[in-house]
Amino acid sequence: MKKDNSNNELTKTVMIEVPKNLLDQVIGERLIVIGKKAKIKGFRPGKIPNSVLKKHYGSEAYQDAISDLLQKGYSEAVNEGKFKPVSSPNIIPLDGDDEHLKFSASFEVLPEIKLKNLDKITINKPEIDISDDDLNQMMEKLRKQKREWSKVSSKSKKGNQVNIDFIGKLNGEIFEGGEGKEVPVVLGEGQMIPEFEKALFGLKASDKKSIKVKFPKEYHSIELANKKVDFDLMVNSVSEEVLPDLDKEFVKSFGIEDGNLKKLKQDVKQNMEREVKQKITQDIKSQVMEGLLDKNKIQIPNSMRQNEILNMQKESMRQMGIEDENEMPPAENFSDMAEKRVKIGLLVSQFIEDNSIKFDMDKVKDRIKEICAGYQEPDAMIEQYMGNQQAMSQIQSIVLEEQAIDLISSMGKEQVKKISFNEYMND
Repeated sequence: MKKDNSNNELTKTVMIEVPKNLLDQVIGERLIVIGKKAKIKGFRPGKIPNSVLKKHYGSEAYQDAISDLLQKGYSEAVNEGKFKPVSSPNIIPLDGDDEHLKFSASFEVLPEIKLKNLDKITINKPEIDISDDDLNQMMEKLRKQKREWSKVSSKSKKGNQVNIDFIGKLNGEIFEGGEGKEVPVVLGEGQMIPEFEKALFGLKASDKKSIKVKFPKEYHSIELANKKVDFDLMVNSVSEEVLPDLDKEFVKSFGIEDGNLKKLKQDVKQNMEREVKQKITQDIKSQVMEGLLDKNKIQIPNSMRQNEILNMQKESMRQMGIEDENEMPPAENFSDMAEKRVKIGLLVSQFIEDNSIKFDMDKVKDRIKEICAGYQEPDAMIEQYMGNQQAMSQIQSIVLEEQAIDLISSMGKEQVKKISFNEYMND
């Protein structure tokens, strides 16, 4: 019933033969079933002659019968060949003979993966101690979050907030987004493109200025990228920042009711440690993934690539708030990343299978606790997660992958490098 005509490494083709006498038999059985319920004028249900049934329902019976027999033949061929299809078959009719209808069915299968050179993957692991200077700098950032602005009559300089009105024209025409009213710009914080921000230094309230700005080649708007634009701007005000004192009121603004500064610093340091840990984990994961790809070159089924591209397109639409599928971002925007994701998924899955890794339930529970820690009633949220099978399945998959990453990392070459908190987090 089956003949393997593989036309490349991941595409398999099998032959399916359907005996004509079997097809006629199944068509007859379908017509009997249809005849019991069919309503044809002049005949009672169940009493309709076979010739009349064929005339009215022969095509339907044929389609049902050939579909069932093709599915059965395809399943038998796949089982005989011990294939594991990852795509639906493309079935094409062929020239048959007096006794058989013949079809070819092509489908994709997973690549055979034999992982190698895992011990040659280099893992650069940062070693970070959070110093008092690091903590003090973070406290300054918190003060900046609560800063206020006081107007000054002096010329604008780095750190000042300049409030401006502006009109931008491209080839003499105002472009979309080229006009702004009372726009606050803090000098030195990179809110605007460099040439525009540079022009805002040394200005006072009520100053007017006309400038020509060239947008960067990599600017997100194709309309403006690498183009020269004329701007007319007016300064509404110049302000300097006023930072709050590290007093009880400041501490209370972060939810510490007794205003204890020491407690705030403890909380801030714990948060810094948590952020560092998360970043290190993500960095090591990225290195392991890149190492797997570099040491193990594999082909992937085109159907899996296309499915991942579609998933990424839909996720992009969701993030951008796009509902009309006609506005879906182009597939080519995601092609390379989709291929990389599929390859990594297959390589990690193979490692999990090779090493018979099972998810650690304690780690699953710890992950759920981390997720729910920020909620007002974390215990209730934990219970809700534990009772949601879909959510549990997702977290189990995440934890299983993390266990695999940890094991691969331990097999590789680890290089420890000391680095400061600020240098690492701002990299």
